[in-house]
Amino acid sequence: MEETRIIKPHHITLMNRKNGSITGIKDVISFDLNTILLETQCGMVTVKGHDLHVSRLSVEKGEIDIDGTIDGIMYSDVSAHAKKSGSVFARLFK
Repeated sequence: MEETRIIKPHHITLMNRKNGSITGIKDVISFDLNTILLETQCGMVTVKGHDLHVSRLSVEKGEIDIDGTIDGIMYSDVSAHAKKSGSVFARLFK
């Protein structure tokens, strides 16, 4: 039986480096005041900045709104992130 996945459109909107919204989110991996790590339809997205706050989050809709000073947004492959986190767990549970 084939599994059909609904692909949500992926958009990033940034206003004056202070407010941003991202759609097409599959999962929120982690967030703190300086870094937010998201899994999206297009790979992993890392948002870096200062005093970052998640003002709205809807994983069901795949949307997030971010407030704070945004310094950068970087994409990476999901597989690259999985390899990094796997090695951390491997080191912890040796």
